[in-house]
Amino acid sequence: MSSRREVTVGEIRTLCREDTGANSLIERVGETHFRQRSTIEIYHADDVFGRGRTLFHIENADRILNLLTFGLQFTGLFKRGLRNLLDIQVVENTFYLPRLPHAFAGYTILQISDLHVDSVPGLVEAVTEAVRGLEYDLCVITGDYRWRTSGTDEAAQAGMSQLMPHLNGPVYGILGNHDFLEFVPPLEAMGLPFLLNETVAIEKAGERIYLSGVDDPHFYETHNLQKAADSIPPAACSILLAHSPEIYRQAAAAGYDVVLCGHTHAGQICLPGRIPILNNANCPRSMVYGPWQYHLTQGYTSAGAGASGVPVRFFCPPEVTLHRLYPA
Repeated sequence: MSSRREVTVGEIRTLCREDTGANSLIERVGETHFRQRSTIEIYHADDVFGRGRTLFHIENADRILNLLTFGLQFTGLFKRGLRNLLDIQVVENTFYLPRLPHAFAGYTILQISDLHVDSVPGLVEAVTEAVRGLEYDLCVITGDYRWRTSGTDEAAQAGMSQLMPHLNGPVYGILGNHDFLEFVPPLEAMGLPFLLNETVAIEKAGERIYLSGVDDPHFYETHNLQKAADSIPPAACSILLAHSPEIYRQAAAAGYDVVLCGHTHAGQICLPGRIPILNNANCPRSMVYGPWQYHLTQGYTSAGAGASGVPVRFFCPPEVTLHRLYPA
Protein backbone atom coordinates (compact mmCIF):
# COMPACT_ATOMS: atom_id res chain seq x y z
CA MET A 1 0.00 0.00 0.00
CA SER A 2 2.63 2.77 -0.41
CA SER A 3 4.04 4.59 2.61
CA ARG A 4 0.68 5.95 3.71
CA ARG A 5 -0.83 4.27 6.74
CA GLU A 6 -3.63 1.78 6.37
CA VAL A 7 -7.11 3.18 6.83
CA THR A 8 -9.18 1.56 9.56
CA VAL A 9 -12.67 0.16 9.16
CA GLY A 10 -13.92 2.84 11.54
CA GLU A 11 -12.47 5.57 9.34
CA ILE A 12 -13.95 3.93 6.25
CA ARG A 13 -17.36 3.93 7.88
CA THR A 14 -16.93 7.65 8.61
CA LEU A 15 -15.66 8.46 5.11
CA CYS A 16 -18.57 6.64 3.47
CA ARG A 17 -21.72 8.73 3.38
CA GLU A 18 -24.45 7.48 5.70
CA ASP A 19 -26.83 6.99 2.78
CA THR A 20 -24.50 4.52 1.05
CA GLY A 21 -25.54 1.67 3.31
CA ALA A 22 -21.97 0.99 4.45
CA ASN A 23 -23.04 -1.20 7.34
CA SER A 24 -25.23 -3.42 5.18
CA LEU A 25 -22.43 -3.75 2.64
CA ILE A 26 -20.00 -4.83 5.35
CA GLU A 27 -22.44 -7.50 6.47
CA ARG A 28 -22.94 -8.63 2.88
CA VAL A 29 -19.39 -8.78 1.52
CA GLY A 30 -17.48 -9.24 4.76
CA GLU A 31 -15.24 -6.85 6.66
CA THR A 32 -12.02 -7.92 4.88
CA HIS A 33 -13.47 -7.34 1.42
CA PHE A 34 -14.97 -4.02 2.49
CA ARG A 35 -11.73 -2.83 4.07
CA GLN A 36 -9.63 -3.81 1.04
CA ARG A 37 -11.99 -2.25 -1.50
CA SER A 38 -12.58 0.95 0.43
CA THR A 39 -8.90 1.49 1.24
CA ILE A 40 -7.98 1.25 -2.44
CA GLU A 41 -10.90 3.54 -3.40
CA ILE A 42 -9.75 6.17 -0.91
CA TYR A 43 -6.03 6.11 -1.67
CA HIS A 44 -5.41 4.60 -5.10
CA ALA A 45 -8.47 4.85 -7.39
CA ASP A 46 -6.86 7.47 -9.65
CA ASP A 47 -3.32 6.04 -9.71
CA VAL A 48 -1.59 6.07 -13.09
CA PHE A 49 1.08 3.56 -12.09
CA GLY A 50 1.02 0.76 -9.58
CA ARG A 51 -1.40 -1.81 -8.35
CA GLY A 52 -3.65 -4.12 -10.34
CA ARG A 53 -2.94 -6.60 -13.12
CA THR A 54 -1.41 -3.96 -15.39
CA LEU A 55 1.15 -1.49 -14.06
CA PHE A 56 -0.01 1.43 -16.27
CA HIS A 57 -3.59 2.71 -16.19
CA ILE A 58 -4.07 4.94 -19.22
CA GLU A 59 -7.60 5.91 -18.17
CA ASN A 60 -6.01 7.98 -15.37
CA ALA A 61 -3.16 9.48 -17.45
CA ASP A 62 -4.82 12.86 -18.01
CA ARG A 63 -1.88 14.50 -19.79
CA ILE A 64 -1.63 11.73 -22.36
CA LEU A 65 -5.41 11.69 -22.87
CA ASN A 66 -5.57 15.47 -23.23
CA LEU A 67 -2.79 15.34 -25.81
CA LEU A 68 -4.58 12.57 -27.71
CA THR A 69 -7.84 14.54 -27.64
CA PHE A 70 -6.09 17.65 -28.93
CA GLY A 71 -4.46 15.65 -31.74
CA LEU A 72 -7.79 14.18 -32.82
CA GLN A 73 -9.44 17.61 -32.76
CA PHE A 74 -6.55 19.18 -34.69
CA THR A 75 -6.75 16.53 -37.43
CA GLY A 76 -10.55 16.70 -37.62
CA LEU A 77 -10.98 13.08 -36.51
CA PHE A 78 -12.56 13.73 -33.12
CA LYS A 79 -16.09 14.27 -34.43
CA ARG A 80 -15.88 11.12 -36.53
CA GLY A 81 -14.71 9.12 -33.53
CA LEU A 82 -17.56 10.53 -31.45
CA ARG A 83 -20.09 9.53 -34.12
CA ASN A 84 -18.60 6.04 -34.10
CA LEU A 85 -19.05 5.90 -30.32
CA LEU A 86 -22.76 6.63 -30.58
CA ASP A 87 -23.32 4.05 -33.35
CA ILE A 88 -23.95 1.05 -31.09
CA GLN A 89 -24.22 -2.32 -32.80
CA VAL A 90 -26.25 -5.38 -31.75
CA VAL A 91 -23.94 -8.40 -31.90
CA GLU A 92 -25.15 -12.00 -31.60
CA ASN A 93 -23.17 -14.90 -30.15
CA THR A 94 -24.06 -18.55 -29.52
CA PHE A 95 -22.80 -20.88 -26.79
CA TYR A 96 -23.19 -24.66 -27.09
CA LEU A 97 -22.96 -26.04 -23.56
CA PRO A 98 -22.78 -29.75 -22.66
CA ARG A 99 -24.31 -29.18 -19.21
CA LEU A 100 -27.10 -26.83 -20.24
CA PRO A 101 -30.54 -28.19 -19.23
CA HIS A 102 -32.79 -28.70 -22.25
CA ALA A 103 -35.37 -26.31 -20.78
CA PHE A 104 -32.83 -23.52 -21.43
CA ALA A 105 -32.36 -24.27 -25.14
CA GLY A 106 -32.52 -20.89 -26.87
CA TYR A 107 -32.24 -18.98 -23.59
CA THR A 108 -30.98 -15.50 -24.46
CA ILE A 109 -28.84 -13.18 -22.35
CA LEU A 110 -28.38 -9.51 -23.21
CA GLN A 111 -24.92 -8.34 -22.11
CA ILE A 112 -24.17 -4.65 -21.73
CA SER A 113 -20.69 -3.67 -20.63
CA ASP A 114 -18.55 -0.61 -19.97
CA LEU A 115 -21.35 1.91 -20.28
CA HIS A 116 -19.51 4.94 -18.84
CA VAL A 117 -22.91 6.58 -19.12
CA ASP A 118 -21.74 10.04 -18.02
CA SER A 119 -19.08 10.33 -20.74
CA VAL A 120 -20.89 12.24 -23.51
CA PRO A 121 -24.40 13.58 -24.13
CA GLY A 122 -26.54 11.21 -26.15
CA LEU A 123 -24.89 7.98 -25.02
CA VAL A 124 -27.80 6.82 -22.85
CA GLU A 125 -30.19 7.54 -25.71
CA ALA A 126 -27.96 5.56 -28.11
CA VAL A 127 -27.90 2.53 -25.78
CA THR A 128 -31.65 2.80 -25.26
CA GLU A 129 -32.23 2.80 -29.00
CA ALA A 130 -29.90 -0.19 -29.44
CA VAL A 131 -31.79 -2.36 -26.93
CA ARG A 132 -35.25 -1.24 -28.02
CA GLY A 133 -37.25 -4.17 -29.34
CA LEU A 134 -34.66 -6.83 -28.49
CA GLU A 135 -36.01 -10.10 -27.12
CA TYR A 136 -34.07 -11.74 -24.31
CA ASP A 137 -34.64 -13.65 -21.07
CA LEU A 138 -32.01 -12.04 -18.86
CA CYS A 139 -29.89 -8.88 -18.92
CA VAL A 140 -26.43 -8.59 -17.36
CA ILE A 141 -24.26 -5.48 -17.02
CA THR A 142 -20.60 -6.33 -16.62
CA GLY A 143 -19.21 -3.24 -14.91
CA ASP A 144 -17.95 0.32 -15.44
CA TYR A 145 -20.93 2.64 -15.11
CA ARG A 146 -18.89 5.83 -14.60
CA TRP A 147 -16.50 7.78 -16.84
CA ARG A 148 -13.80 8.55 -14.27
CA THR A 149 -12.25 6.10 -11.83
CA SER A 150 -12.75 8.45 -8.87
CA GLY A 151 -14.84 11.39 -7.83
CA THR A 152 -18.58 11.88 -7.88
CA ASP A 153 -21.01 9.37 -9.31
CA GLU A 154 -24.16 11.52 -9.47
CA ALA A 155 -24.05 11.89 -13.26
CA ALA A 156 -23.58 8.13 -13.70
CA GLN A 157 -26.51 7.48 -11.39
CA ALA A 158 -28.64 9.88 -13.41
CA GLY A 159 -27.70 8.10 -16.63
CA MET A 160 -28.51 4.68 -15.18
CA SER A 161 -31.85 5.93 -13.91
CA GLN A 162 -32.71 6.86 -17.52
CA LEU A 163 -31.56 3.52 -18.91
CA MET A 164 -32.99 1.05 -16.38
CA PRO A 165 -36.68 1.43 -17.38
CA HIS A 166 -35.75 0.26 -20.90
CA LEU A 167 -34.20 -3.05 -19.74
CA ASN A 168 -36.57 -6.01 -19.57
CA GLY A 169 -36.86 -8.95 -17.22
CA PRO A 170 -34.31 -9.88 -14.58
CA VAL A 171 -31.22 -7.65 -14.65
CA TYR A 172 -27.99 -8.29 -12.73
CA GLY A 173 -24.84 -6.21 -12.51
CA ILE A 174 -21.27 -6.42 -11.26
CA LEU A 175 -18.68 -3.79 -10.40
CA GLY A 176 -15.82 -2.74 -12.67
CA ASN A 177 -12.57 -0.91 -12.05
CA HIS A 178 -14.29 2.48 -12.51
CA ASP A 179 -16.93 1.71 -9.88
CA PHE A 180 -16.98 2.23 -6.13
CA LEU A 181 -18.61 -0.16 -3.71
CA GLU A 182 -20.85 2.66 -2.53
CA PHE A 183 -22.54 2.69 -5.96
CA VAL A 184 -24.28 -0.56 -5.12
CA PRO A 185 -27.13 0.63 -2.84
CA PRO A 186 -28.42 3.46 -5.10
CA LEU A 187 -28.24 1.32 -8.25
CA GLU A 188 -29.93 -1.59 -6.51
CA ALA A 189 -32.68 0.84 -5.50
CA MET A 190 -33.20 1.47 -9.23
CA GLY A 191 -33.80 -2.24 -9.81
CA LEU A 192 -30.24 -3.37 -10.63
CA PRO A 193 -29.24 -6.09 -8.12
CA PHE A 194 -25.50 -6.68 -7.89
CA LEU A 195 -23.63 -9.94 -7.55
CA LEU A 196 -20.73 -9.24 -5.18
CA ASN A 197 -18.93 -12.59 -5.21
CA GLU A 198 -22.43 -14.07 -5.10
CA THR A 199 -24.50 -16.58 -7.05
CA VAL A 200 -28.19 -16.80 -7.92
CA ALA A 201 -30.15 -19.69 -9.41
CA ILE A 202 -32.03 -19.03 -12.64
CA GLU A 203 -35.06 -21.34 -13.01
CA LYS A 204 -37.03 -22.40 -16.07
CA ALA A 205 -39.51 -25.28 -16.36
CA GLY A 206 -38.25 -26.80 -13.12
CA GLU A 207 -34.58 -26.77 -14.16
CA ARG A 208 -31.77 -24.46 -13.08
CA ILE A 209 -28.61 -22.81 -14.22
CA TYR A 210 -26.45 -20.71 -11.91
CA LEU A 211 -25.32 -17.13 -12.43
CA SER A 212 -22.32 -15.86 -10.46
CA GLY A 213 -20.81 -12.40 -10.33
CA VAL A 214 -17.48 -11.35 -8.87
CA ASP A 215 -16.08 -8.00 -7.84
CA ASP A 216 -13.51 -6.32 -10.10
CA PRO A 217 -10.55 -8.62 -10.80
CA HIS A 218 -8.51 -6.05 -12.76
CA PHE A 219 -7.65 -3.14 -10.46
CA TYR A 220 -9.21 -3.88 -7.07
CA GLU A 221 -8.59 -7.65 -7.25
CA THR A 222 -11.46 -8.21 -4.83
CA HIS A 223 -12.94 -11.13 -6.74
CA ASN A 224 -13.58 -14.28 -4.72
CA LEU A 225 -14.42 -17.25 -6.92
CA GLN A 226 -14.45 -19.67 -4.02
CA LYS A 227 -17.19 -17.71 -2.28
CA ALA A 228 -19.14 -17.29 -5.51
CA ALA A 229 -18.90 -20.92 -6.62
CA ASP A 230 -19.49 -22.64 -3.27
CA SER A 231 -23.27 -22.62 -3.68
CA ILE A 232 -23.23 -24.20 -7.18
CA PRO A 233 -24.14 -27.91 -7.14
CA PRO A 234 -21.67 -30.31 -8.77
CA ALA A 235 -22.21 -30.78 -12.53
CA ALA A 236 -24.61 -27.82 -12.73
CA CYS A 237 -24.36 -25.40 -15.65
CA SER A 238 -22.87 -22.12 -14.46
CA ILE A 239 -22.20 -18.68 -15.92
CA LEU A 240 -19.73 -16.20 -14.44
CA LEU A 241 -19.88 -12.42 -14.79
CA ALA A 242 -16.42 -10.90 -14.36
CA HIS A 243 -15.46 -7.39 -15.41
CA SER A 244 -12.22 -8.51 -17.06
CA PRO A 245 -11.18 -11.72 -18.87
CA GLU A 246 -7.97 -11.72 -16.81
CA ILE A 247 -9.31 -14.40 -14.45
CA TYR A 248 -9.89 -16.94 -17.22
CA ARG A 249 -7.60 -19.50 -15.57
CA GLN A 250 -9.31 -19.30 -12.19
CA ALA A 251 -12.75 -19.39 -13.80
CA ALA A 252 -11.87 -22.55 -15.69
CA ALA A 253 -10.41 -24.15 -12.57
CA ALA A 254 -13.62 -23.31 -10.68
CA GLY A 255 -15.60 -25.18 -13.34
CA TYR A 256 -17.59 -22.37 -14.93
CA ASP A 257 -19.12 -23.19 -18.30
CA VAL A 258 -19.25 -19.58 -19.51
CA VAL A 259 -17.52 -16.32 -18.60
CA LEU A 260 -19.03 -13.00 -19.75
CA CYS A 261 -16.72 -10.03 -19.37
CA GLY A 262 -15.69 -6.66 -20.78
CA HIS A 263 -13.18 -4.02 -19.64
CA THR A 264 -10.95 -4.08 -22.73
CA HIS A 265 -13.29 -2.07 -24.99
CA ALA A 266 -11.76 -4.38 -27.63
CA GLY A 267 -9.04 -1.75 -27.91
CA GLN A 268 -11.46 1.18 -28.49
CA ILE A 269 -8.97 2.90 -30.83
CA CYS A 270 -7.80 0.23 -33.27
CA LEU A 271 -5.92 -0.09 -36.51
CA PRO A 272 -7.88 -1.22 -39.59
CA GLY A 273 -8.89 -4.84 -39.20
CA ARG A 274 -9.83 -4.28 -35.55
CA ILE A 275 -6.22 -4.56 -34.39
CA PRO A 276 -6.01 -2.99 -30.89
CA ILE A 277 -3.19 -0.57 -30.15
CA LEU A 278 -3.57 -1.11 -26.39
CA ASN A 279 -5.17 -4.13 -24.70
CA ASN A 280 -5.35 -2.78 -21.13
CA ALA A 281 -5.61 -6.35 -19.83
CA ASN A 282 -3.14 -9.01 -18.85
CA CYS A 283 -4.57 -11.82 -20.94
CA PRO A 284 -4.00 -13.44 -24.34
CA ARG A 285 -4.79 -11.19 -27.29
CA SER A 286 -7.42 -13.69 -28.43
CA MET A 287 -9.43 -12.84 -25.31
CA VAL A 288 -9.45 -9.07 -25.83
CA TYR A 289 -12.61 -9.26 -27.93
CA GLY A 290 -15.26 -11.76 -28.88
CA PRO A 291 -15.69 -15.48 -28.16
CA TRP A 292 -12.83 -17.50 -26.71
CA GLN A 293 -12.23 -20.80 -24.95
CA TYR A 294 -9.83 -21.98 -22.26
CA HIS A 295 -9.97 -25.70 -21.51
CA LEU A 296 -13.68 -26.50 -20.97
CA THR A 297 -14.69 -22.90 -20.21
CA GLN A 298 -16.09 -20.74 -22.99
CA GLY A 299 -16.01 -16.97 -22.77
CA TYR A 300 -16.97 -13.75 -24.46
CA THR A 301 -15.33 -10.36 -24.06
CA SER A 302 -17.62 -7.52 -25.06
CA ALA A 303 -16.34 -4.47 -26.91
CA GLY A 304 -18.49 -2.42 -24.54
CA ALA A 305 -21.14 0.17 -25.20
CA GLY A 306 -19.19 3.23 -24.10
CA ALA A 307 -15.65 4.58 -24.07
CA SER A 308 -12.98 5.49 -21.55
CA GLY A 309 -10.31 8.18 -21.52
CA VAL A 310 -11.28 9.80 -24.82
CA PRO A 311 -14.92 9.61 -26.04
CA VAL A 312 -14.13 8.18 -29.48
CA ARG A 313 -13.91 4.84 -31.28
CA PHE A 314 -12.04 3.89 -34.42
CA PHE A 315 -12.29 0.53 -36.23
CA CYS A 316 -13.91 -0.86 -33.09
CA PRO A 317 -17.70 -0.38 -32.96
CA PRO A 318 -19.42 -0.29 -29.56
CA GLU A 319 -21.88 -3.08 -28.93
CA VAL A 320 -24.58 -4.71 -26.87
CA THR A 321 -24.51 -8.49 -27.17
CA LEU A 322 -27.18 -11.17 -27.38
CA HIS A 323 -25.88 -14.55 -26.20
CA ARG A 324 -28.02 -17.56 -27.09
CA LEU A 325 -27.53 -20.78 -25.15
CA TYR A 326 -28.04 -24.27 -26.60
CA PRO A 327 -27.20 -27.76 -25.34
CA ALA A 328 -24.14 -29.16 -27.07
